[in-house]
Amino acid sequence: MDIEDIIDNFSYLDEWEDRYKYVIELGKMLEPMPDVLKCDANKVRGCASQVWLSTQVAQNGGEDSGPKTLHFLGDSDAIIVKGLVSITLILFNDKTPQAIIDTDAESVFKRIQLREHISAQRANGLTSMIQRIRADAAAQL
Repeated sequence: MDIEDIIDNFSYLDEWEDRYKYVIELGKMLEPMPDVLKCDANKVRGCASQVWLSTQVAQNGGEDSGPKTLHFLGDSDAIIVKGLVSITLILFNDKTPQAIIDTDAESVFKRIQLREHISAQRANGLTSMIQRIRADAAAQL
C-alpha cells in the first residue's frame, strides 16, 4: 500500500466516523515494532500519547554502493494515533534522506483533511513525529 492508495480510500469515505475507522484499521496493519525498541531513546517528544519511532538505515545495492534509504518502525499506545503513525510511515518509509526532506506531508494531510479532524494534541504529535523523521533523514545527508 502506498500513500496514493490511502488518499483514494479516504476519498470513498464520506463520513469522518468511517474515516476514523479506516485510520484505526491502518494502525492494525502497522509493521510490528519489537518491544526492545519501545525505549526512551525512541520516544517521540511532543505527543500526548506514547509514540515510539525507530529509524533503520539501509544501503541499497549492498555496502558502500547505491543510495541510502531509511526504514521506520513505529507504534503507539493509542489506537487512533497508531493509525496516524501508520499513515506517516507509509508516506516516508524506504525513501532516501533527501526524498524524505523533500516530501510535503502537509499537502498529503490537506488532501485527506486529516488535521481538520484530529485534536490539537494529536496534530502537535503528528508534527513532532514528522520533525523527528526529517531530523533523522538530515543526519544521514
